[in-house]
Amino acid sequence: MQVDLVIAGSGFGGSVMAMVAHRLGLSVMLLEQGRHPRMAIGESTTPLSNLLLERLATDYDLPRLAPLAKWGSWQRAYPQISCGLKRGFTFFHEEDRLLVAASPRDDIADTHWYREEVDHFLVMEAQRLGVRYLDCARIEDLEFTEESATVVGRAGDQPFRIKARLLIDASGPRGFLYRALGLPECALPGMQATESLYSHFTGVKRTDCSEDTLPYPIDDAAVHHVFDGGWVWVLRFANGVTSAGVAATQAVATELRLSEGEPAWQRLVDRLPRLRSQFERAVPCQPFRHTPVVSFRSGVMVGPRWAMLPSAAGFVDPLLSTGFTLTLKGIERLARILASDELPRGLESYARQTQDELLDAGRLIGALYATMDNFAAFTAVSLLYFAAVSFSETAFRLGKPEIAPGLVLPTAHGLLERAHVVDGHAATQAFVEDVRRLIEPFNVGRFGAPGLHNCYPVRAEDLLEAGFKLRASRDEILAMLEKSRFCG
Repeated sequence: MQVDLVIAGSGFGGSVMAMVAHRLGLSVMLLEQGRHPRMAIGESTTPLSNLLLERLATDYDLPRLAPLAKWGSWQRAYPQISCGLKRGFTFFHEEDRLLVAASPRDDIADTHWYREEVDHFLVMEAQRLGVRYLDCARIEDLEFTEESATVVGRAGDQPFRIKARLLIDASGPRGFLYRALGLPECALPGMQATESLYSHFTGVKRTDCSEDTLPYPIDDAAVHHVFDGGWVWVLRFANGVTSAGVAATQAVATELRLSEGEPAWQRLVDRLPRLRSQFERAVPCQPFRHTPVVSFRSGVMVGPRWAMLPSAAGFVDPLLSTGFTLTLKGIERLARILASDELPRGLESYARQTQDELLDAGRLIGALYATMDNFAAFTAVSLLYFAAVSFSETAFRLGKPEIAPGLVLPTAHGLLERAHVVDGHAATQAFVEDVRRLIEPFNVGRFGAPGLHNCYPVRAEDLLEAGFKLRASRDEILAMLEKSRFCG
């Protein structure tokens, strides 16, 4: 058969890309190596990724995607699809903590995606719209010309030969095209090699906390337990399942023997008293999965008739939940290229932007790994990110995308490099103060204010006071808050 677009991989990114392309009037074939529903690691949205999802739903007439962008609308529209409530980011390090709220209330909060059910919903939705779909598909050969890409293989026992104007790889890091074309792999500067181990659990206890001054309940968040050389995530879903795992440098991973699976997880839990209490009666409900090398960047991301989604072009680490944001940005860019039909030039620009964002994410997360034994410096590095993305989200919602800095402030690279050598109390204090000064022109959330003691709420008053930084009047801010249902 002949189509406009073939997409390899029907996870979140591949299915959304297929729906967007279909709405552009393109004929689309979506291929899946396995079969849904299938287990996938739990992932979290952020205000910026939810904004991008809302924008795709509006721009490409995909109204059934829009409810997934907020906890409240998700519960009303799709209560049968499991997700978790995410009010912000919680970080623990020994007796220290950092809480950064992402929403003022549950109804417009972010979510943890129970990917097994969400991905299944998305691929079914793509088919409902008219996207053609084959699962249990094995691609056995590829043929490229200046005008087309041809995919040859089998779906079960049935052979197929599909000719397309463009092939998009949505199969994840070190995925289909990376292997099939023998592409080179490049390092992520500033990001050391890491391993991961994860599973899903039942019976994970909630954190006991009676404080009423916190911006949200501690566990209603992406919870991170940070230690020297690694961190543990805990993401709770409303169906009683909890996604949990560890990412660690190779030195720590070797010490813990992560490749051994469940025994390694138990060794880790025994080291961290807070985790030991939470997981003392927890039972894994999925096999443990070990990833020997987490971070990845393909040396080539596009060709004359093919392109990788950002999720296939590279991956850094799940520490700051950047995966959805980068993938959705990539889908938006590819959609514009497909609409304009300027493939060669457009794909070259797409590859540059995708690589730049991966490099920025690598520098940022690499700096966080470098400071995991120094929580004051770790907190300062994290505020470089939270200041940038909160400013970007607000700028987008105000209709001012030209002032949005993205994931990393353009002037932050020097501090991210310096984070790798911060040592001692005096150097840490100087680093923290320099971060505060750097983020000040973009700080719309009082990040770094001593009186908040590392607990940062989301308040309309802060946005109104910071209006001049956003080049927005008080009336513009109020209109934006009302449109986003900030106050209910």
